[in-house]
Amino acid sequence: MANTMRSWIEDHSGRVYKNFINGEWVESKGGQTFPLYESAFPEKVLGYFPSSNKNDVEHAIQAAHDAFHLWKKTTASRRAKILNDFANLLERNEEELAYILSSEQGKVLSESRGEVKRAAAEARFNAGEAYRVTGMTIPSEIPGITCRVISPPLGVIAAISPWNFPIVTPVRKIAPAIAYGCTVVLKPSSDTPWSAVRLIELLQEAGLPQGVVNLINGSGNKVGDSLVTHPLVKGISFTGSTKLGIQINSEAAARLIKTQLEMGGKNAAVVANYHDLEAAAKQIVSAAFTCSGQRCTAISRVVVLEEQANGLIDHLKANMEAIQVGPAWEEKASMGPVINQHQHENILEYIELGKREGAEIILGGTVAKIENNKEGFYISPTLFINVHKDMRIARDEIFGPVLVVIKAKSIEEAIEIVNSSEYGLAVSVFTDSLSISNEFSERAEAGMVHVNHGTASQSHIPFGGVKNSGFGAFSIGHSNQDFYTSSKAIYVKA
Repeated sequence: MANTMRSWIEDHSGRVYKNFINGEWVESKGGQTFPLYESAFPEKVLGYFPSSNKNDVEHAIQAAHDAFHLWKKTTASRRAKILNDFANLLERNEEELAYILSSEQGKVLSESRGEVKRAAAEARFNAGEAYRVTGMTIPSEIPGITCRVISPPLGVIAAISPWNFPIVTPVRKIAPAIAYGCTVVLKPSSDTPWSAVRLIELLQEAGLPQGVVNLINGSGNKVGDSLVTHPLVKGISFTGSTKLGIQINSEAAARLIKTQLEMGGKNAAVVANYHDLEAAAKQIVSAAFTCSGQRCTAISRVVVLEEQANGLIDHLKANMEAIQVGPAWEEKASMGPVINQHQHENILEYIELGKREGAEIILGGTVAKIENNKEGFYISPTLFINVHKDMRIARDEIFGPVLVVIKAKSIEEAIEIVNSSEYGLAVSVFTDSLSISNEFSERAEAGMVHVNHGTASQSHIPFGGVKNSGFGAFSIGHSNQDFYTSSKAIYVKA
């Protein structure tokens, strides 16, 4: 595996890539590029990507707008076939996509393969959604009048995706847009543009008509701002930081256009009267340290009733000690580096802050030393105990391999601690009590509740949060129709 991935990366590194607009690969109008560096080898250039500007954005949006007039009339069967073919191509190219993803983002190959599989599953679900565009026929209060409501596609969608899931997140935005008859301008993160290029190539191979999906690479300041304020953009699907999501929503509100925002999280797992602490710890650690903790649904807080705290902490520590930190291509590695130096330094600063706040580290808290890969930005899985809810390490989204444990005297206090966060994305509760399960599920201020398992979502279930974690229609599943379509009432007199 190691030699295969390393040799593939060596053979495919250093190329110059272009934007994809109106069915063609084109250079940025400014002619500038930026280098992409490998996560595990930060001095190694993987490729050069367009540093696009406002003129490129204008070109892409106009192409999407022109394509929309034909694409919205395309039959459901054709849209479904393209998405099914795309899903098949994702599965057929799984290993290559995993190499690209792991090289630019850093996650281990097993996780990258899983992400490709998940992207294929979501694309395939949305192929079916093309046939499930719903409307209503409503009884009229006036004889001779037929009343119905239809759901026409929204128009041009600005899809802005993050670096932590650079394959599944763009697919999560593009696939429903295709299914419902919208067109797209995709702006991937500048930290992971290579995955987006390969996705577009596969969409092209699947037979997607020109202009339906367009790709613009570049910085948020030069590309993102022009994209979200353009008058031809009718919807913005954004995944990223809460701060930027709120800014985008403010700009969209001024134009009265739709937003679908997936933002930050400080997700908690509550353990209360649960018989199998070892199983709970295994689920929590998996949810906490997948993608090196760099995912919005990562569990980063554990709230446990005092009588079970010591036992749970022992099991958490044991499961964390079993994590093998290393580069993506190492077969034994179960957690890779964080994506870049900025992220690395930010996480280490939070670890030092936790110490100053009075929390106790019982595992990790240091830079992980990796043999034969000293360049990568590695951090040992870190476990804090003696944490109070008001500490910043218990409130802020650290977005790294750091887990904190907070003790509670009662389930009432545990729920209060969970809900004290500004975020409300996902929560878990591990309990044998049906009454605790029901009470927690009803009272937890979160968009997704998981009972007796970690914060893992599925490819057909609505995904989203409340408070500072989300806004607008939930993504994944049929709830996407609420975002990608509008409502139109039609009255017909016979």
